[in-house]
Amino acid sequence: MVKSVNKASLTIVKPGPLSIIQDFGRFGVSHLGLTQGGPVDDYSYSWANHLLANPINQAALEITLGQCTLQVNDDCEMAICGGDLQATLDGKPLPNWSTFQAFKGQMLSFGLPKNGLRAYLAIKGGFDVPGVLNSIATITREKIGGLTQDGEPCQVGDQLIFTKQALPKHFKPISVTFRYTPDYNLPVNLRVIESYQSELFAESAKETFYNSPYIVDQNSNRMGYRLSGESVHSPDISLLSEGIALGAIQVPQDGQPIVLLNDRQTIGGYPKIGCVARIDLPRLAQAKPGHKISFSKGDRLGLQDVWCQWARFFGY
Repeated sequence: MVKSVNKASLTIVKPGPLSIIQDFGRFGVSHLGLTQGGPVDDYSYSWANHLLANPINQAALEITLGQCTLQVNDDCEMAICGGDLQATLDGKPLPNWSTFQAFKGQMLSFGLPKNGLRAYLAIKGGFDVPGVLNSIATITREKIGGLTQDGEPCQVGDQLIFTKQALPKHFKPISVTFRYTPDYNLPVNLRVIESYQSELFAESAKETFYNSPYIVDQNSNRMGYRLSGESVHSPDISLLSEGIALGAIQVPQDGQPIVLLNDRQTIGGYPKIGCVARIDLPRLAQAKPGHKISFSKGDRLGLQDVWCQWARFFGY
């Protein structure tokens, strides 16, 4: 790839298990069988861009499970938010939920997760990535988006392009106050907005669902989180496949709930007991296998109001 004179870059030296470029997601294409993608922890993604005063929907790097290294080819200002993946710059620890400067020739590295699961690396002005269907969101299962537009995760030698920056001589990092930084080691309670299909579940099944602890199964990913615990009796009926909302909670015949996330299938036919409140999904996305999960009934109007306040703050 040939860079223009006003372009700069980072080089992927080590991509780790899964490092992918994301913007807020791809919308208006579910009728084509394409899902939305985007950051599974949109709270951390939004803060990383907000700290840099980036316009909304800028491309950032979602790093899952760390073990990622990037070479800085040009001076730049960046921000890291989300899970604590023990980020370092030339071996010196970087504060999480904060901006920092990096200079040509330095190495930015991420270790194993200390707290949470995913970190978001944003750069001043955003990464310059060509879009597909109005988004650069990487969806590996659908082979769409990302640096090469075919859904491939970042590979060794890939270049993350951005516009050259003139760094200020006197730099003062900007950080998110501790009041707004989650502790990902705490148990997660997910508030549920019951769907019309909740009427298909017996009261005893709902009681089991709301009063039983669950843990995150190892077979969890950006498509959905599988949970293990007390079996919830699922109605033994055939349902027509229908569109699936972000956060929908499917209960298959084995009775183990599945919370569907950004890379979910667009339609499905398993009974759905409800939907996790949008505002709670970022916490789930940072939960590691074995993490404790519980459910509680949520107030739809109240949760919608909280979500709208959040969206207005970030400018969505």
